[in-house]
Amino acid sequence: MSENFDRLVEIMDRLGGEDGCPWDRKQTRESLKPFLIEEAYEVLETIDEKDAKKLKEELGDLLYQILFHARISKENGEFDIEDVLSASIEKMVRRHPHVFGDVKADSAEEVLKQWEAIKKSEKGEERRSILEGVPSHLPALLRAHQLQARAARVGFDWEHADQVFSKVKEEMMEFEEVFRAKDHKRMEDELGDLLFALVNIGRFIEVNPEDALRKSISKFISRFRYIEEELAKQGREWGDVSLGDMEILWKEAKVLEKQK
Repeated sequence: MSENFDRLVEIMDRLGGEDGCPWDRKQTRESLKPFLIEEAYEVLETIDEKDAKKLKEELGDLLYQILFHARISKENGEFDIEDVLSASIEKMVRRHPHVFGDVKADSAEEVLKQWEAIKKSEKGEERRSILEGVPSHLPALLRAHQLQARAARVGFDWEHADQVFSKVKEEMMEFEEVFRAKDHKRMEDELGDLLFALVNIGRFIEVNPEDALRKSISKFISRFRYIEEELAKQGREWGDVSLGDMEILWKEAKVLEKQK
């Protein structure tokens, strides 16, 4: 094993030991859940930013969270990091018979179908639906994308993108209808259906909706901050600024983005 990896495990053990860090020793699986999610999303953010140096750091932070959970399990007498590595090795070899065995798979699609078949055989009677195994804690857009992809693998899917666009238009009309009727309960239902249909378009054109929305959020933040900075330079307050003024600054921010 890597010397650095061993050293990191030693540091984790030291911090969690009797003479270690009081905060580390106090943590539980439940208390660490927010940190695990936060570190994973910080990795995604650095990937979007294409910042390799920062990505290296964030991957280290995510790895540290994995080691943290392994240490807690070791203290509980359940498993340690070596068991985690062994389980991952066994699983990857078992699920890639086209690489480590004599099974043939010439495309990514064939690999996915084979992967699902192997997973189903591993779970045996435990898995009652092909949709099982998609974590309920995933962000809604990402979960919708994963569920749709699962269903598509067994043929429950549109034949071409035009059908999906028609579905989006249909859902938009239904949403507008209940909006005009001021039916708030149905508005929620129809907005959900509209978002679900939009996720399907993303899947068809191979654009992850969660990534797309996250990038749009980043653009919104960047442009809005530009407005704030420009207003500060001009010595103006929000109450002195019209929507038209803000729109002009917003467009300036978009132009600067394209120049960069």
